[in-house]
Amino acid sequence: MAAQKALSLTIQDIPTLLSAYMPVLERGGIFVPTRESYDLGQEVFLLLMLPGESERLPVTGRVVWVSPEGVSGYRVPGIGIHFSAEDQGVRDRIETLLAGQLDRGTPTYTL
Repeated sequence: MAAQKALSLTIQDIPTLLSAYMPVLERGGIFVPTRESYDLGQEVFLLLMLPGESERLPVTGRVVWVSPEGVSGYRVPGIGIHFSAEDQGVRDRIETLLAGQLDRGTPTYTL
């Protein structure tokens, strides 16, 4: 399996966070736009900046979604990262920011 890679993602606003968040995953997850190649199951380290916050949150997770370069339609190339069990606090912060919006059927980067 490929070595762990490090990424950084700054999410500027709530609509973007809503499109990037992956609530269907057991521990939550986030879509990270990237043109780099990743393998399913690959471990990644992410520094995540949420809207309205001033500190980057360290997140470790595994790639569970890949939208490759040249993906069809209006999809953005990137990867979906499933948060590790240790990152429950990050999931909680995201879900607090998105309170009342997760069941609206908003288009996402993944599904």
